[in-house]
Amino acid sequence: MTARPAARPTPALRRDRQHAMYARARRSLPGGTNSNFRAWGEDTVYIDRGKGGRVWDLDGNEFVDLRMGYGPVILGHGDERVDDHVNERMRRGVSFSLTSEDEVRVAELIQELTGWVEMARMTVSGTEATMHAMRVARGFTGRTKIVKFEGQYHGVHDYALISVTPNDMGELGDRDNPVRLTWGRGIPQQITETVIPVPFNDLETLRHVFERDGDDIAAVIIEPVLGNAQAILPREGFHAGVRAITQEFDALLIYDEVKTGFRLALGGAAEFFGVTPDLATFAKAMGNGYPAAAFGGRRDVMSVLPDRVSHGGTYAGNRVAAAAAVATLSILRDGTVLEGIRQRGLSIQRGLDRILSERGLAHTFTGVPAMFGIMFTEEEVREYRDWVKTDHELYDAIAVGMQAR
Repeated sequence: MTARPAARPTPALRRDRQHAMYARARRSLPGGTNSNFRAWGEDTVYIDRGKGGRVWDLDGNEFVDLRMGYGPVILGHGDERVDDHVNERMRRGVSFSLTSEDEVRVAELIQELTGWVEMARMTVSGTEATMHAMRVARGFTGRTKIVKFEGQYHGVHDYALISVTPNDMGELGDRDNPVRLTWGRGIPQQITETVIPVPFNDLETLRHVFERDGDDIAAVIIEPVLGNAQAILPREGFHAGVRAITQEFDALLIYDEVKTGFRLALGGAAEFFGVTPDLATFAKAMGNGYPAAAFGGRRDVMSVLPDRVSHGGTYAGNRVAAAAAVATLSILRDGTVLEGIRQRGLSIQRGLDRILSERGLAHTFTGVPAMFGIMFTEEEVREYRDWVKTDHELYDAIAVGMQAR
């Protein structure tokens, strides 16, 4: 492993107000926050505001925001074009549990931008979108099992929190028959038995799984880019191979485009990789930070709704989310925003590459400029099992150091 450079002293950030807020929040919020992914102990960040590509915490510290809310804020914080449209709709009322024109327009925009989705419905989060897409697949096929890929994140419902992350490599089991690992307690064994994990970029193992369990497999769900492992890309022909196997065994293919949708291309990963799935899920970029999400796909598959498969929700397609999605997707449709994101991604990569190379740190970029990661390794990384062996200690140290500056 490459030797560490000598650390230089960094200025101490003001943290008094955030430490006080953390002490206060712990009395009412488990971990002091509303998500396990934000619970960082005394380092938990409490944000005051954001604008464009910058955010300010409670102590007034200003940061360049490279996360953008884990991806949703594709146009920048406080985009007035989106906010003004949302505010205009809100003045007419927020929640009716009845249908508005904006909901219809969202579905039409998804049809237009993807070029293959024939029908869609809105939900409130990516978690709900993948949950309902899996249910629709099971309802349409009459089968019970879902194949997913190791290390891929599809939300926090019970059917998604399987083989997302191990505590150590030994827990993953044999790559030809991976262990079904639940992420935390509370997930019934009966549910884990309906989910089959497979290593990413491994068509041979996928085919073996279908030859063994194909009659019971309703669908394969896949993040086209392995987002939670630094955006590992598929090998040449991998997506086409997955598509061919699912068609051979009459199973559905679900693209989880919560991260990639309207980002890799206007038509998402399906357009980018040139492969058409049967169903897809969308969220994040479609609402510029508002809680907008959707799932959709082939007309015959989606037509199991509303009579044969259950989907609903008081806030599904609510006025705020639908308005935000209409505004955001309308802005994205001309393509200039995505090209700007691509150019910024390239610029960030060039800057990081220069800094790390000057310090003799072996590294590699993964993904595409609009959605990329960086790994500290000299080995090829093709799947999750490769990624967990990279230098996470150095990665974390650099991330903490960047925040401290």
